[in-house]
Amino acid sequence: MALWVFGYGSIIWKTGFPYDETLVGFIKGYRRVFYQGSTDHRGTEGAPGRTVTLEPAEGEVCWGVAYKITKEEDKQAAVEHLEVREKQYDQKVYVDLFTDLKDSSPAVSGVLVYIGSPDKKRNKNYLGPASLEELAKQIAYAEGPSGPNRDYLFQLEKSLLRIGCKDEHVINLAEEVRRILSEEPKAS
Repeated sequence: MALWVFGYGSIIWKTGFPYDETLVGFIKGYRRVFYQGSTDHRGTEGAPGRTVTLEPAEGEVCWGVAYKITKEEDKQAAVEHLEVREKQYDQKVYVDLFTDLKDSSPAVSGVLVYIGSPDKKRNKNYLGPASLEELAKQIAYAEGPSGPNRDYLFQLEKSLLRIGCKDEHVINLAEEVRRILSEEPKAS
């Protein structure tokens, strides 16, 4: 039986594990939000970055890419990679993936997705909601071992547009970060 993994953040552009096939689609009842702190990739303990997680949202959908993995050794390698990479995300959930908004039946069931929950006892890096301006300031200046947090946001925006997804939250946040960066005094 194949393992399917749903990427809604950096997995879209930097998978990091072998796979056989991709399927652009969406999951129902969730929305993408920048509520997860990143102290290991896009920020530090003292200045965490923000990455996306999923929040339950009645009537909403979250677009992304599902990756099909069929070989046993590839499934094992993918899970080992994801357990390290997604270690700050405390929930593994299996969801239905849809490819057409008109469909009532999923294209694939049992797709694995990692989520950072708002439970601060289990997820010490959950930062929660903030205004667009606060999110943008934090993302504009945070930086960690994987690079500037803003690069994560800009790459997510580009990757979502490439798969045909106009995520207004991501687009508005990226525009606000660009505005903040454009107002910085130029070094002489």
